[in-house]
Amino acid sequence: MSNNQKKKLTPVQQEYQKLQKQREIKRPFVQNCIKAFLTGGLICLIGQCITDFYIYYFDFTEQTAGNPTVGTLIFMTMLLTGFGVYDRMAQFGGAGTAVPVTGFGNAVISPAIEHRSEGFVLGVGGNIFKLAGSVILFGVFSAFVIALIKTILIKWGGL
Repeated sequence: MSNNQKKKLTPVQQEYQKLQKQREIKRPFVQNCIKAFLTGGLICLIGQCITDFYIYYFDFTEQTAGNPTVGTLIFMTMLLTGFGVYDRMAQFGGAGTAVPVTGFGNAVISPAIEHRSEGFVLGVGGNIFKLAGSVILFGVFSAFVIALIKTILIKWGGL
């Protein structure tokens, strides 16, 4: 809080600010960063192993193995979320589980699991894209805009 704002506070409010600062829980910032790094790195290592599996056993190239790898990671995340394992991983790894594509899978399935008691149509179907729907919407919309711009530039720009 800036000094100007502190001056506007009453003495009781200033005393409360001091008490709050003393009682505030100190978070282990470096430790949390290391946990997130290791968790995200482990997820990426698993993704690389899946990619190598597709390349070696199914004769994919490095470029074509990406799509089935992403699908496999999202499917595995949804299964782990359903069994409650991914939530424990997220408690440990924090942002390390949210940043990779597995965070998207978790964001899709979590609301569906939460509302399953309301039925398949209104509960699961109505809530499955509650968090991830905006990501999908803006992703598709921005891809459309980019494709439109590229088409215009190719047609009229001679690129």
